[in-house]
Amino acid sequence: MQASGDIGLIGLAVMGQNLILNMNDHGYVVVAHNRTVSKVDDFLHKEAKGTKVQGARSIQELVSKLKKPRRIMLLVKAGQPVDDFIQELTPHLEKGDIIIDGGNSLFEDTNRRVREAEAKGLLYIGTGVSGGEEGARHGPSLMPGGSPAAWPHVKKIFQDVAAKVEGGTPCCDWVGEGGAGHYVKMVHNGIEYGDMQLICEAYALMKDGLGMAPEEMAKVFAEWNRGELDSYLIEITAQILAKKDADGLPLVDKILDAAGQKGTGKWTVINSQELGIPITLMAEAVYARCVSALKDERLAAAKKLKGPKPLLPAARDGGKKKKFLGEIRDALYASKIISYAQGYMLMRAAAREYKWNLNYGGIALMWRGGCIIRSRFLGKIKEAFDKNPKLTNLLLDGYFRSEVKRCQKGWRNVVAAAAKRGIPVPAFGTALAFFDGYRSAVLPANLLQAQRDYFGAHTYERVDKPRGEFFHTNWTGQGGTTASSTYNV
Repeated sequence: MQASGDIGLIGLAVMGQNLILNMNDHGYVVVAHNRTVSKVDDFLHKEAKGTKVQGARSIQELVSKLKKPRRIMLLVKAGQPVDDFIQELTPHLEKGDIIIDGGNSLFEDTNRRVREAEAKGLLYIGTGVSGGEEGARHGPSLMPGGSPAAWPHVKKIFQDVAAKVEGGTPCCDWVGEGGAGHYVKMVHNGIEYGDMQLICEAYALMKDGLGMAPEEMAKVFAEWNRGELDSYLIEITAQILAKKDADGLPLVDKILDAAGQKGTGKWTVINSQELGIPITLMAEAVYARCVSALKDERLAAAKKLKGPKPLLPAARDGGKKKKFLGEIRDALYASKIISYAQGYMLMRAAAREYKWNLNYGGIALMWRGGCIIRSRFLGKIKEAFDKNPKLTNLLLDGYFRSEVKRCQKGWRNVVAAAAKRGIPVPAFGTALAFFDGYRSAVLPANLLQAQRDYFGAHTYERVDKPRGEFFHTNWTGQGGTTASSTYNV
């Protein structure tokens, strides 16, 4: 019997099932497999009933049902399960066959897997998939990277099933070699952490600073979603705040304030430290989740550690309240610009380090629809890189520079008010600190370098000498003249 499968997919959790149904809707014959074979039968008799989806109860059967070159996508838990399936698949594959990892794999693992697959004559793609269950079913953002020779064989499938934006442009394009696709997805997730934390800080300022009820906040977020903050996360925040529990009370007030995380935000922060790039906002977003997880400790601390009452005077004055809400919006927007600027700084550094040729405007387009951070704002990022592909920082683009200037007064007022009233806004605060640091021609690091030279003879450069010349001072008159070697970790 002649093979008729266009692509195989292993992993029948909700994401896998929805992506299969999406591919089926676009005319592709998908062969589905799962380690727990009963899930294959359940899927064929329920969700995939009446479709062209085929089942495979073994790896050998899966491979036998696929056209050449075979395309097999894994949607399984990152880490060892991916390696286990690759090991199981490899003996059944032929030269030029393609393995696709659509999970949240660490980009360094993808780098390794690309090398190992190519050494065996196989092709490998590591692709970021964003958009959750809904995106998988109706159009995700896809960020593929890996073996360039594999891209022509999967391009049509990927771009057909991906989300579409203005003019029917798919939110999917080739990112780069090795683990570039998974790297871009990792940065996406780091930015997602930042976006969510910024929204939560705006919520805290409304709730604790202005004494607003969830229903009232829902209307504010819905209004913001009609302006420059138009995005999926703002949209769902309005819906969450409006949601009532079975007893008619706001559901959000009944949810425990202890956040979870799967690790991709942490990966982003760790990599930024390795590359020396200050993604301070994403780091604070990760740590804010860590602080939230200390629920029992916080309950005990709240009884002993006292601060000011959080309610702002603006809460009792309609005009001042409206003005402060506008300032919260400005702080959120300006901080969001900082977050994306930092994310793009990290990708630019990674491109240099790992020898990738990243299309920064194209990445913004991939994120424009389908993914969790999709927003109107990303269109402006694409415009910025279309105008200047060598743009070193989004803050230097004319549009973003003018927007930060417009928002700056309100942004500063919000951070100051939060500090005075004891409302924690770590992401708003670090975004402002980064902005002030980045725009400073002179920072106090001269004193820091003097301290390092004093206790460790680490040397320093001088403002009256060319860059690259290093000096050491015998600060006490008792030390030696030998300096430590100069290096950066």
